[in-house]
Formats: sequence, C-alpha cells, structure tokens
Amino acid sequence: MSGLTSRKLLSVQEHLRDRVANALRAALISGDLQPGVIYSAPTLAAEYGVSATPVREAMLDLAREGLVEAVRNKGFRVTELSDRDLDEYTEIRALIEIPTIGRVARSATREQLEALRPVAEEIVAAADRGDLIAYLESDRRFHLDLLALAGNARLVETVAELRKRSRLYGLADLSQEGSLAGSAQEHTALLDIMIAGDAAGAEEHMRSHLAHVRTLWSARKREAGHVSPALGRGTR
Repeated sequence: MSGLTSRKLLSVQEHLRDRVANALRAALISGDLQPGVIYSAPTLAAEYGVSATPVREAMLDLAREGLVEAVRNKGFRVTELSDRDLDEYTEIRALIEIPTIGRVARSATREQLEALRPVAEEIVAAADRGDLIAYLESDRRFHLDLLALAGNARLVETVAELRKRSRLYGLADLSQEGSLAGSAQEHTALLDIMIAGDAAGAEEHMRSHLAHVRTLWSARKREAGHVSPALGRGTR
C-alpha cells in the first residue's frame, strides 16, 4: 500500500470517527443516550450503520472529555453527575468567570464586545428553532471568546474543561418547553451591560446566568428521575 493511499484511508477513518463522535454527542444532548446506562459499541454501531471500530474510537474521545467511562468487557457508561458535582462545577466557574467578566467589562473596547453580538444572537436563534447542537456550540464560543478578552489563555482552557465536565444532557424536552429561550437571551443582555461599561452589573448578571444554568440542570435531573423503566439502567 502506497503512502498516499494509506494517508487517504486514515483520513477517511478519522472523518468517520469524528462523525460518529458528533452523532453520539447529539444523542447525549437530546437524551437518547441516558446517564448511568451502559452502551455496547456493537449495538451502537448497528444503530448508526457503521462498524464497531469507529464507535469505540469515538467513545474513547468522549471518555477523554469526561462524557462517558469505559466499563470492562461491557462497553461505555454515560457519566452521571450528582447534585454535588454540579454545585462544585458551578462554584468553580463562578469564582473564575464572574470577576473575569467584570475585568473584561472595564478593559474591552466596544468593538471587541460588539464582535461577539452575532454569536450571542445565534444562541437565541438556535434556542428558538430547537437546534441543540448549534445552541451549545454557540454558547461555548460566546463564553470562551468573551473570557479570552481578559488575555489569559490558561483561564480559558480551564473554563473550557469545566464546561465539558458539566455538559448538559437531555435538553430536548427543555427546549420544547421553551426553558432554554430565557437563558439564551441573557447573552445579548450581558453584552449590552458590558458595552455600557457597567462592570458591577455585568458581574451580577453573570452570577444570575450561572444560577439559571444550574436551575436548568436541576430541572433536567428531576425530569430524568421519571424516565420509563425501558430507559432505566442496564446494558444496551
């Protein structure tokens, strides 16, 4: 096999792995994959119409993100987050993000902040049309790009990791209920406060926003407690 052919084959395999990983993330977000349940690579592979290899590789990617964990000889279990986990993640994010938002409000230019408005508006648009993947991706870009204006790359990396660890699962029902719309609109409001130069107001708004997100987590966990027995713990 020539080197060029090998590289092409590797590229195809990597592309399939990425596609499967994105599909699995979407299933986590929508709630099709349930926290605490063990899923086997062959079963998922059959559902997605691919071989088990790219599914295993994609699951390993998700494991590195903290979204699933490997279970020896069985498959992968979707990571469960306790209320304590969520409280601790929220507390750490608050300690980092609230003062940083205040600092950015005092130092960033109007042009820098306005450059983020299209992203904030995309969050709202994604919530309105129920596009959960676009919602979370736009939300991620907005918050990390806003924090990046503080000029500390390590801080941004830390928050990005915290966001991965505390990813929202099962948002489909919350989206249908319109619960995400209020959180989405808070992003444009935050920009307006920061552009007005109100650092204290921006910090308070960020504190409220994080509390709102934590409330969404609680609502989702209460709802998850009423899933049908068919979706309970087990191996799939």
